[in-house]
Amino acid sequence: MARVATAGVTPDYWDEACRHLVKRDRVMKKLIPQFGEARLQSRGDAFTTLARSIVGQQISVKAAQSVWDKFAELTSGPSNRIKPTEVLSLEKTALRAVGLSLRKVEYLSDLAQHFETGQVHVRQWAQMEDEAIIDELVAIRGIGRWTAEMFLIFHLMRPNVLPLDDLGLLKGISQHYFSDEPVSRAEARELGEGWAPYRSVATWYIWRSLDPLPVDY
Repeated sequence: MARVATAGVTPDYWDEACRHLVKRDRVMKKLIPQFGEARLQSRGDAFTTLARSIVGQQISVKAAQSVWDKFAELTSGPSNRIKPTEVLSLEKTALRAVGLSLRKVEYLSDLAQHFETGQVHVRQWAQMEDEAIIDELVAIRGIGRWTAEMFLIFHLMRPNVLPLDDLGLLKGISQHYFSDEPVSRAEARELGEGWAPYRSVATWYIWRSLDPLPVDY
């Protein structure tokens, strides 16, 4: 089971995963060498990562960064380590003033409540199965399965996540395996079985093939 990641950590399974995928999969054999020493890295802490995902929903990356920076200025600590208690202490009017919708203000409050009251078991995540963590996260308002899966890949660095709701993944599978023909979730799931137990790594390389800039979260 992958350990809980800290800032700047690269998964210790990455090289082994690449060797496994290159042997098992014709597309990975071509893709993986193209990106040299590039690796997935985990940054930030759990609460801040999830808060950023809420702030960034349904707006551009640039707009999300602008709102995040203003939001972080309302708190006393570094912007990569926001404290749930501080979010709960902020007035709704102050949060609305930095560009957050009323719905996102409510989502951030619910997220902070879950962390502050121990409804998410952060210290136990290292020992918990992926689906159990997803169940905890989707119980928070504003966090769906896709966000929970991105959290598993980018924050907890779990090796075997296949985010079937991710449009980029489906597009990449279509491009590399199905001659650009549309791909169903069932087809993607079946293909992904061949990537196990390193489906997260294969997914990351599919994303990189569509956008040479590293995927970040």
